[in-house]
Amino acid sequence: MPVGAHPAIRLALAAELPPLQDIERAAGEPFRDLGMTEIADDDPPALDLLTTYQLDDRAWVFTDSDGTPGAYLIWQEVDGAAHIDQVSVHPRLARRGAGRALISHLAQESGHAALTLTTFAQVPWNAPYYTRLGFHTLSDAQLTDGLREIVAEESSMGLDRWPRVCMRRDADRFPQP
Repeated sequence: MPVGAHPAIRLALAAELPPLQDIERAAGEPFRDLGMTEIADDDPPALDLLTTYQLDDRAWVFTDSDGTPGAYLIWQEVDGAAHIDQVSVHPRLARRGAGRALISHLAQESGHAALTLTTFAQVPWNAPYYTRLGFHTLSDAQLTDGLREIVAEESSMGLDRWPRVCMRRDADRFPQP
């Protein structure tokens, strides 16, 4: 594994939720260089929301060899798929396999036939990255009711100011880390 001697993926601990917010803030900073200041300045998920994911065993962390989380993934079930609500990697681990490992772990462990997500279409570490991982963009006609609700919620928050897409990947076809 590219990061640390013995990185691990495991369920997030309650005490790690505030550090997950710090990871989110740090992961947002590169958006500033793309002129997406509002995204860089956006607040991380609230602790009560992260707690909900954590208590439902839907918050996983990627840790360094010392056990410190450097990336995290939160997900929910949406219309029979494991929907990635957020995957964030601290810049110190960027391009070293942490995000891919978390997504692969979700594909293996969730028990769902597919993974879905919504993301920015033109941000290099968003849709182009997920395409390299085998996700494909869904047309409007392919969106499920649950994905339509997510898109509407994101639009109400102003995320549609930049082009966004919904993507899907069959879980059993996800490459192993």
